[in-house]
Amino acid sequence: MSDRTTCWLLGDQLNPDLDVLDAADDVLLIEAHGFADRKPYHAHKLTLVFSAMRHFRDELRERGHDVTYVRAESFGEGLDEFFAERDASGGDGPRLRLMRPASHGAGERLRGLVAERGGTLDLVDNELFWTTPADWREWAGDGDGPLVGDDGAAERTFRQENWYRHVRRETGVLMDDGDPVGGEWNYDDLNQETPPDGWEPPARPAFEPDGLTRETYAWVRERFDTWGNDSLDEFAWPVTREAALEALDRFVSDGLPAFGRYQDAMVGGEPFCSHSLLSPAINLGLLDPREPVRAVERAYAERGVDPGGYDPAEHGASGGATASLDDFGDGAESAESTEPAPVPLNAAEGFVRQVIGWREFVRHVYREAMPELADANQLGQDRDLPPAYWDGDTDMRCLSEAVDHVREYGYAHHIERLMVLSNFALVYGADPAELNEWFHLGFVDAYHWVTTPNVVAMGSFGTDVLSSKPYASSGSYVNRMSDHCADCPYAVSRTTGEGACPFNALYWDFLKENEEALRGTGRMGLMYSHVDGKDDAEWESIRERAARVRELAADGEL
Repeated sequence: MSDRTTCWLLGDQLNPDLDVLDAADDVLLIEAHGFADRKPYHAHKLTLVFSAMRHFRDELRERGHDVTYVRAESFGEGLDEFFAERDASGGDGPRLRLMRPASHGAGERLRGLVAERGGTLDLVDNELFWTTPADWREWAGDGDGPLVGDDGAAERTFRQENWYRHVRRETGVLMDDGDPVGGEWNYDDLNQETPPDGWEPPARPAFEPDGLTRETYAWVRERFDTWGNDSLDEFAWPVTREAALEALDRFVSDGLPAFGRYQDAMVGGEPFCSHSLLSPAINLGLLDPREPVRAVERAYAERGVDPGGYDPAEHGASGGATASLDDFGDGAESAESTEPAPVPLNAAEGFVRQVIGWREFVRHVYREAMPELADANQLGQDRDLPPAYWDGDTDMRCLSEAVDHVREYGYAHHIERLMVLSNFALVYGADPAELNEWFHLGFVDAYHWVTTPNVVAMGSFGTDVLSSKPYASSGSYVNRMSDHCADCPYAVSRTTGEGACPFNALYWDFLKENEEALRGTGRMGLMYSHVDGKDDAEWESIRERAARVRELAADGEL
């Protein structure tokens, strides 16, 4: 066996500062295209992935690494080309080292491909997650047999809040002598406000596509059948580590002060609000997840105020990106200061929870629950996804706006994902696997390990492995957390009859149809007390309206 070690990095491991690179003699990158031939991915997603890989190749070479960059239909063909070059140079079969891929079974499949060609592949822990499988086992313990049964029911369940607190203690993030900073672990109750009329969030950081990105985009459009925006005008994602670090700085300076208070809000015409927009960069590896968490923690240490102690709506149309020193409570007369605005603890904690709480949590649940998780469907939902998910053509303001965000940008924020896109599919009765694929194809930050627990388990309640109840709601939630209902032709105040909000009848019909599975599950008692309070005539009207909504949605006429 060769005494040279090649570091093989995948397209979601694009960080030039990885420790795994230090001990490598050279680097292998394989740009495999076959996956994009099989399904219509969003053009911006493919452009982002392939452009980021090509920029990463160039950066590694500028740093002095010996990089072999192979473009091929599959990893197998790419390895054939790589091995042929090595065979021509003589010596034993190559020794490769790879950080374990996040997708289920990928590491073992790639190890098999290398072995078939006479080489060896060593799998090491993935540095682009903060916690390791060993960390998870220490917390969760070892389990025997499949985690998710054939019926979708979980043999063991895990709850994010417990994991989140454990990771906070282990990492020391936002901790003070063993206790959470501020005395509370979670400030989610302060993060559910909607901004007043006229509030404007900070501008989205825009990274103008360079020549390589434009070249990649032209190739994507010519090479593949794609979905979504067919123009590069709205493509503004960072494709290099330098740009990703700039995006992080912009969020910490401009977006973070307003993030917590309005993080669950949906505002017409504002697809990004004050969200960080860092998930594509983190999931590509351009940012190590420790970096945004520590940056937010530092910002709170330098500019922190009490939970809810800063109201961005009171500080101009910029979303509160800058502030006078009076906002920090020091009494200084500095109205013309351009200091970054204060960071309320609920904003810092809310962001930290998304990364070290939720992102790390779903990665481990995915590892433990696959492959059964991907097909989990404990409610037996099997309807096709309505055409509106592809074309956005619906009079439902909330659904149309969320789909249009995905079509235009390959992005919608977490509440649009959960409480509009997933919620409607859930109460409509869509197949969880089909919804999961739609998310995977359309979102620039989506990977199988990301979407499967979020969409199949949480959004579709295909299994109870990570949540005790379905995240289903009527139109009242959308009305509370957005301004959509005021401009929607459907009446959120009505459940039945023509013109009633589609969410309402679908929601009650969903509860009734799944009563055997859901009654008695966590936190569903109040909802079923309302179910019990409806008489036969009301149920007949609800079922009639729900059937009509499903018919209209299936025909693309909702």
